[in-house]
Amino acid sequence: MKTLTPLQLFIGFSRIGLSGFGGVLPWARRTIVEQEKWLTSEEFSAMLGICQIVPGPNVTNLAVCVGSRFCGVRGAIASVLGLSLGPICIVILLALLYDHFSYLESVRGILRGISAVGVGLIASTGLKMLKDEFHYPPSLLVVVVVIIAASYFHLGLAWVVLIASPVALFLAWHKAKR
Repeated sequence: MKTLTPLQLFIGFSRIGLSGFGGVLPWARRTIVEQEKWLTSEEFSAMLGICQIVPGPNVTNLAVCVGSRFCGVRGAIASVLGLSLGPICIVILLALLYDHFSYLESVRGILRGISAVGVGLIASTGLKMLKDEFHYPPSLLVVVVVIIAASYFHLGLAWVVLIASPVALFLAWHKAKR
């Protein structure tokens, strides 16, 4: 396992936090898996899966998990601070600017464009993570169950999790036995 210092975690998560706006999961995966190679793609997906079912923002939970894996409590604190300090300052500045310029149509158009980019980045990350599932094709059944439950039946998150969890746990158990 790679060894990291709290300062390295702080800097890495600062880059992640400052790379995105309104959702940094694509940047987190890119930094943690592809650039820094702190985790493998499978480790990232497994850790993110855990982070999605516990309370709190997914990427903040991920920062806690990654930080604590490499440096314990100090690493978790460094990762969360790195992830959040820069964006907090930027959001405060943007709120002040928006309060002053929100009446301009060009500002509204820019915000619509930024939201479209965010959707594309999240879709791209989902597709990259889906590639990992092809290593164990039965796990694609969970993806299908989730898509049908959420898209076709319009079920809320809690119902989707309750329906998909038994299938996911069963398949994970079988995968672990292999």
